[in-house]
Amino acid sequence: MSTETLSIRIDSVTKQKLDDLAQQTRRSKSFLAAEAIAAYVDLQSWQVSQIQQGIADCDAGRGVPHEEVKQWLKSWGKKGELPPPR
Repeated sequence: MSTETLSIRIDSVTKQKLDDLAQQTRRSKSFLAAEAIAAYVDLQSWQVSQIQQGIADCDAGRGVPHEEVKQWLKSWGKKGELPPPR
């Protein structure tokens, strides 16, 4: 995979933590920063796609009505607990 250079600004406390971590792990600051950015982007991309899917499901009428969820939650831990609504 090819790589590209990216310049960023970070606060001095985070920079010091990155310096310390790089030294402790014997990894370069660039390696650690690239790994952190990749993990962040992957997580945020997944989260946004799940939110968009949820919105599309609701728009298509594939949601569970609020009142059904509310009644189910009220039954938690009680005798006769309701099954999760679908």
